Amino acid sequence: MRKTSTELPAPQLIDARIKELGDWRGEMLAHIRGLIKEADPFVVEEWKWRGVPVWSHDGILCTGESYKAVVKLTFAKGAALSDPAGLFNASLDGNVRRAIDLQEGDKMNAKAFKALIRAAVTLNAAKAKR
Repeated sequence: MRKTSTELPAPQLIDARIKELGDWRGEMLAHIRGLIKEADPFVVEEWKWRGVPVWSHDGILCTGESYKAVVKLTFAKGAALSDPAGLFNASLDGNVRRAIDLQEGDKMNAKAFKALIRAAVTLNAAKAKR
């Protein structure tokens, strides 16, 4: 019997999304995914809201949504994170979330992005201990 998409493990669903995109967005999502795993080897990959890759560790770190012209990385508690490299460029007026919109040809500052992921992990861990 063939498994339905909701029965597949999240990492397989994310693999399929990357392949399905088949263009720069898939490449960008794969690159970002690799950076997240480098920054936090214990990250948990999830698949939520009918098709959104989610990376969690003691709570959501960020989501990776793909649109026609942008890959959007939304940090659930981004407003509480220090962003000295200025990676956040979207959802800047919210009280909680912050996002990074990446367009075709954009380059991610890997060092700064991994620091942001680690900061999100630290924030989630601190809240989990309460």
